[in-house]
Order: sequence, then structure tokens, then C-alpha cells
Amino acid sequence: MNNAELADKLATELGVTKADAKKAVDVVFTAIADAAATGDEISLNGFGKFKVKDTPAREGRNPSTGATIQIAASKKLTFAPAKAIKDKLNG
Repeated sequence: MNNAELADKLATELGVTKADAKKAVDVVFTAIADAAATGDEISLNGFGKFKVKDTPAREGRNPSTGATIQIAASKKLTFAPAKAIKDKLNG
């Protein structure tokens, strides 16, 4: 499912226009991205949590040459599903 399909589903379920539904989807994802950029944890009851995790700098290998390279430290956004979602996925 992509953003357009999510907006279509939202428009159908709520009886709003597709344009309004697309705006709502965009606002939600922008709010999640903005909160993550500031390091906040985003907790959506019944769905899960988005957290920002720091990955330390580390040493890696270039797969084509085998040379050792330095991989810079970075941040990543992780998602942990809520129990209800886990149960739905696992039957």
C-alpha cells in the first residue's frame, strides 16, 4: 500500500474527498518525521512506537575490493508494533 492507496481508503471510510484525505495522510507523515527529527518517540496507541536510534561509527569492508572502510555514525528510525498488531499478523 502506498500513500495514494492509503488516502483512497481514508476517503472511502470517512466520506471525504480524496484531496482532503491525501492532505491528512501527508500531515500525519510529516508530523511523524518532524517529531523523529527532534529525537522524540512517537507512540500510537494500538499501532506501535517509532523511535530514533543512534548507530555508532564502525569499520566495514568494501565488498568488491575487500578494503577496510569507516562507516560513519548515523541515526535510524525504528518501529516496534503494538501487541494488537503483532497478534493480527500472527493469527
